[in-house]
Amino acid sequence: QVQLVESGGGLVQAGGSVRLSCAASGRTFSSYAMGWFRQAPGKEREFVAAIGWSGGFTYYADSVKGRFTISRDNAKNTVYLQMTRLKPEDAAVYYCAASTGGNLYFDKSYGYWGQGTQVTVSS
Repeated sequence: QVQLVESGGGLVQAGGSVRLSCAASGRTFSSYAMGWFRQAPGKEREFVAAIGWSGGFTYYADSVKGRFTISRDNAKNTVYLQMTRLKPEDAAVYYCAASTGGNLYFDKSYGYWGQGTQVTVSS
């Protein structure tokens, strides 16, 4: 069992930066690949980024590649999403999730989810 709590969202200007954090409970955090997803009003939840259990592999949606960076600190049971050069279309509720197996690009591969944190981007 893993419990996930996101933080760090808020209001940011277009072109600005923000870092999201996701704190996990449980001693097995380091054994999970982790992902970030987002959902904007009226839209489907979409993949943003994922990272392997050791941090050695990272994956990004094309829309955020080069602007967002996912990382993790297994000693702190935390995964991060550094978001830079934010655009109005990045505004959404951002969710972190722990993978229970499968393709990391698909939300069905994640068995544990946080409650989400809102990111609002002003133009």
